[in-house]
Amino acid sequence: MSPEGEELARVQVKRKLESTRPCYPKAGLGKTLRMAFRTVMGQESWEVSSPNVRASVTKLGGMLGPIEFDLPGRTVSPLSVAPWHSESAVTEPALLGPLRGDFFCMPFGGSPEPYLGENHPLHGESANNEWQFDNASDGTLDLVLDCQVRKGRIYKTVRCGDGAVYQRHTLLGVAGPMSFGMHCMVKFRSPGILTLPKLAWGQVFPGRFEDPAAGGYSSLAPGAEFTDLESVTLETGGTTDLGLYPAREGFEDLAQVATDPKEGLGWSAVTFPGERFAFFQLKNPRILTGTVLWFSNGGRHYPPWNGRHRAVLGIEEATTYFHLGLRGSVSPNPMQAAGFETFKDLDPREPLEIKTIIGVVDLPDGFDKVVKVVPSGSGVVLVAASGVLVEKSLDLMFLGLT
Repeated sequence: MSPEGEELARVQVKRKLESTRPCYPKAGLGKTLRMAFRTVMGQESWEVSSPNVRASVTKLGGMLGPIEFDLPGRTVSPLSVAPWHSESAVTEPALLGPLRGDFFCMPFGGSPEPYLGENHPLHGESANNEWQFDNASDGTLDLVLDCQVRKGRIYKTVRCGDGAVYQRHTLLGVAGPMSFGMHCMVKFRSPGILTLPKLAWGQVFPGRFEDPAAGGYSSLAPGAEFTDLESVTLETGGTTDLGLYPAREGFEDLAQVATDPKEGLGWSAVTFPGERFAFFQLKNPRILTGTVLWFSNGGRHYPPWNGRHRAVLGIEEATTYFHLGLRGSVSPNPMQAAGFETFKDLDPREPLEIKTIIGVVDLPDGFDKVVKVVPSGSGVVLVAASGVLVEKSLDLMFLGLT
């Protein structure tokens, strides 16, 4: 793209971002604010909030977290923050220092070998470099990152409103095949139940996810295929239920699933019966085609993990093949063979918007676990196995499902 064409595209994207800002619930009037950094759990961060949601976004890696959601009579903070958050010695790769909450990866994962001459850091520059402040208005934060390994620009928008957090990442000027995704990490302070739409494909990471010689341990059978979270093969024989967590203490495991995009709304949910709330994440499954599940429960005994990263579940909505970076996602793989994209071939003249919504709901009596999330006129309805319903007001049009 010529410099003139790039500038024109940049202006068009900025206009589009401004014109679509009213799609957020209770959007502000567009008044530009200056935002100072505050150190939040060891990291320089911007803060963004609405009357019932407060969130921080790190300068390094653009990581969203922690987030506090107000529920009746209490506040919950469902996302994880790594226990070494204030230890200055954790610097390589850069993303490990601030590791927390949810962040954007481009490409998703990493590879020991370059792809087309490109050497991307683990989860890309978007997770390892410093983001720049672009704009802020009531409840909204806009950041920008210029990428150098694969030339292009990423616009990040984080909006708090209606008891949820809306995230949009807009890719501009990025050309060629690319994997990407979100890296949301939920902390289980009590037992929880993970649920997803009916699976069309599922697989345990086909290689050795952790190496015992290096102090890492895994429990699932490498490459095992499944279409039900309740019955996944263990390396030692027998099966385990991936929907019940924390579990398999002392192990790190990785699996990936995909659901039928014809369902329309993509979702994942974790029900915490003891704490009487449910966490949910919403997406457009045509943009984010799969979900990587990272079960981190004390299986890494090398620095900085040292066996202390426990009861964390990564629910990572992404277009990728596991964490194998560009080479593994672009090359033929089993997920592609099952009919699901693991990368997209980007046109630098056509901006790509990647959007998610995350939030929580208070659970009424009799709500046992989420089994379905369906669109409603004012947002979504979370359906329990017991038949109890919880309605959540949201701007579902934000996801661009139609």
